[in-house]
Amino acid sequence: MANHGVIAAGDRLTAEAGAEILRAGGNAFDAAIAATFMSFAASSSITSAGGGGFLLAHHHHGENVLYDFFVQTPKAKRSVTDIEFLPVIVDFGDKTQEFHIGFGSVATPGNIAGLFEVHRDLGSMPMKEIMVPVTERIRKGIVLHRQTKYQIDILRPILSYTPHGKEIYFKDDKTPQVGDAYYLPRMADFFEYLSLEGPRYFYEGEITVKVAEMSRTHGGHITRDDFNSYRVVKRKPLTVRYRDAAIITNSPPNAGGPLIAYLLKIIEGVSLQRKDYGTARHLQAVADAIRLTTAARLKRYENRMYQQGILNELFEPAFVETMRKALLSSLHKSGNTTHVSVMDKAGNIASCTTSVGEGCGYLIPGTDVMLNNMLGEEDLNKDGFHKWTADMRMSSMMSPTVVQREDGETAGLGSGGSNRIRSAISQAIINYLDFGLPYDNIVNDPRIHLEGNHMDIEPGIRHEEVDRVRLPEGMEKFFWNEQNMYFGGVHAVFRDKNGGLHGAGDRRRAGHVIKIG
Repeated sequence: MANHGVIAAGDRLTAEAGAEILRAGGNAFDAAIAATFMSFAASSSITSAGGGGFLLAHHHHGENVLYDFFVQTPKAKRSVTDIEFLPVIVDFGDKTQEFHIGFGSVATPGNIAGLFEVHRDLGSMPMKEIMVPVTERIRKGIVLHRQTKYQIDILRPILSYTPHGKEIYFKDDKTPQVGDAYYLPRMADFFEYLSLEGPRYFYEGEITVKVAEMSRTHGGHITRDDFNSYRVVKRKPLTVRYRDAAIITNSPPNAGGPLIAYLLKIIEGVSLQRKDYGTARHLQAVADAIRLTTAARLKRYENRMYQQGILNELFEPAFVETMRKALLSSLHKSGNTTHVSVMDKAGNIASCTTSVGEGCGYLIPGTDVMLNNMLGEEDLNKDGFHKWTADMRMSSMMSPTVVQREDGETAGLGSGGSNRIRSAISQAIINYLDFGLPYDNIVNDPRIHLEGNHMDIEPGIRHEEVDRVRLPEGMEKFFWNEQNMYFGGVHAVFRDKNGGLHGAGDRRRAGHVIKIG
């Protein structure tokens, strides 16, 4: 238990950077900013200053603000025949997934603008002090552990796409091993200068000129005007009731938050008790809730998330009740991205999720910063590639979330994991509120996910219970050999009813927790 602060993040270096700021007297928002900037180096294969994200800020006095600094589509499109846009296959070990890279996949990044806006509104320490532990650690080099080696291995086609990336991650064409280090000295210098000059240096200075010229030369859409006009959007987050708690999460036009809330509203019609944990009843309820939420997304939410009042349609009582009845009927028949969560002693919570997608393959000269490939992410382009609307904030599954129980317990959590984010966060919330699992089990117990014609199942769930789960005709059960980052990476912090602070890091992504006593 901790009393002064707690941070849960995707690796030790990221957590340490945030913890150092907490120890120095910074608040949760200062710590989250430091940790997130550190993640851009320590987890540079899955997040980046050249990507986008969200931060849910819960103030100790009760106010909640959602900072949307996800990527923006370019203001103008080049012809498909003029852009660089090519497929790559990422092999997770038990499953593969296709992504698209090249400069034609780059949208306008928002992470730097967002973190500076959060600092302007909520920070308590100067940005140059917040950045000190970040740049010091980056200059020492990033030593690979098992998870970061795995990430670099599976993303090799992207990280080695240009000589710049090869030089950093695969020097002399060698495959890096656990214990080896990669170095990002230009990133340390860039972050240090950024902390003194502010975000205008990135969005209006020489970097903008360089990126725009690279985009023009290498078949991209983004221009100087896209960078110059980027703005952070602040919203009131979506709040729904589930069991005895308020779930506070990302709001439209984000896709993930509303779908997490909808999944929980459907499953709320089912009584789940501790004795049900890990049984066919539990698995069937989660599987069907994911399936029905996907159906609701297609029927009432997809392509309409920018529409005024769309949540009223999605959460229409009659529609929700229809889905609950379908779930109960089924039960009766059956018998990339990273996240940082911080809580400080005052009760502030910063829940921050950022991503670079898989990266477009290009790093910004002089910065060691990879640009995103969000225009090449299938789940973010449901209408098909190259059909995006110009100059619009892209939707995402990223959903930093806060849970407030009536008894005073509070949690802050989120996850990476592309379109697995909604199932990962929902299952963590169910583990917390329905089953009352210990903090570590809430995020590290095995999960399931439904997508396409597969139900993916992590090891640790009893096969005899899985065998009793009924799925739609044609859907297969796919058993993974080990837990994998494919299923997300939930990092969470908790305040118990006595005021004690706790954390849990997802070992699928080398999650690390530091408690400040």
